[in-house]
Amino acid sequence: MKITDLKPEIVWKFFHEVTQVPRPSKKEGKIIAYLEAFAQKYNLPIKKDAAGNILISKPATPGYENRPTVILQSHMDMVCEKNNDTVHDFENDPIETIVDGEWLKANGTTLGADNGIGMAAELALLASDDIEHGPIECLFTVDEETGLTGAQALEKGFMTGEILLNLDSEDEGEIFMGCAGGKGTVAEFAYEPCNTDPTLVYLRIDVKGLNGGHSGGEIHKGLGNANKILARFLYLMKKEYDFALCSIDGGNLHNAIPRESHCIIGVYPKDKEQVRANLNIFAAEVENELKRIDPDVQIGMESVDRPAKRIDTITAEKLIDALQACPHGVIGMSHDIEDLVETSTNLASVKMKGEDRVVVGTSQRSSIESRKIEIANQVAAVFELAGAMVTQGDGYPGWAPNPDSNILKVAQESYKNLFHKEAKIMAIHAGLECGLFLEKYPYLDMISFGPTLRDVHSPNERIKIDTVGLWWEHLLELLKSIPAK
Repeated sequence: MKITDLKPEIVWKFFHEVTQVPRPSKKEGKIIAYLEAFAQKYNLPIKKDAAGNILISKPATPGYENRPTVILQSHMDMVCEKNNDTVHDFENDPIETIVDGEWLKANGTTLGADNGIGMAAELALLASDDIEHGPIECLFTVDEETGLTGAQALEKGFMTGEILLNLDSEDEGEIFMGCAGGKGTVAEFAYEPCNTDPTLVYLRIDVKGLNGGHSGGEIHKGLGNANKILARFLYLMKKEYDFALCSIDGGNLHNAIPRESHCIIGVYPKDKEQVRANLNIFAAEVENELKRIDPDVQIGMESVDRPAKRIDTITAEKLIDALQACPHGVIGMSHDIEDLVETSTNLASVKMKGEDRVVVGTSQRSSIESRKIEIANQVAAVFELAGAMVTQGDGYPGWAPNPDSNILKVAQESYKNLFHKEAKIMAIHAGLECGLFLEKYPYLDMISFGPTLRDVHSPNERIKIDTVGLWWEHLLELLKSIPAK
């Protein structure tokens, strides 16, 4: 079966089209051109702002002219992650989709259903002539995944609607009424590049095979963090052996739990076999810890050629100490909403930059602004104590839950009428653009909902096929049920 054979046909048709257009964050030019051509084809009004955000409008169908204008919103960029053995150029190659039973996935890369499926639903509405709805505005934002800069740059007056439906959630049957705010903390270690010792033997240590996942929506699962696992072993090594740290690299994106990490070290020949034995013991311990959540974790070691340079000993020790001490995972649970993560932090990436720097990227989230700042400062303090230069971004605001929302009530009622069961009303720990919209459009009445996605921000990303039809049916019923002004 192919993606174009799936139901509802019009949604999957446009999702397929979206997957064929490269759209990395900050490089959305090709998908913007696609949206402009789409609006021209269907003779629909289109606006583009300075940031590249697109707004396509469509008038009400006959009989619905007195309904309030509804904004439907999704982001056009996607997280670009692939397996190491997958050959794929995200700036030029289309995504190859595979129907796997009840799921749709990609061939060794992220699928881009986050948030391509939201785009597809908007395009399907705009292209259809047999769907009942009031006036709609379809907003497609840029660069959600690497800082929500499209939503931050959105100007007052760009949209006119009073109701906003965010189509960027990941569990069918759940309606979200709030989200966490976020902040990034980056630590930079400057080091002295030193010549390596020819009398040492050099080893590459790899942590791989982890699932990875969304650092907001999946942080509560206890997924393995490759950077933390590697740092744990290096810290244990530091207590027993003299070794040289030549390089270290792990993770990529601030909002993804890192799946892979590796380093190259130099050890004395007499210690090599004992280091290998210690790694085998450590690997068995980690495999036991993660057997239920990350059963495919692999921790291995192989001999490599001697690199030309290493990190100076003092900086290497401070870096290892800081990575070991840096918190990762759930910091606190909400006291207001059952089972909601309130505060978390993600040790996202460790990268060699130039010839004399190591840069560590982390991200913090919380539904309480003061707690967001507190955990960001805790992470900053760890790296400052280790002598790193720390910088923090401005971050983005959360979206405070509003249980009295009118559109929430309509969404609840329409879901129950359709499926004869209650939708779950939730807040989400992931960041959504809704909080930023409220800063410029404080009157907006908003909810977020979507079909079921799993393992987003990783090459295991997949979307449950039948939930797309359920979500689409709910969206159409909701648009029809919004009362007149």
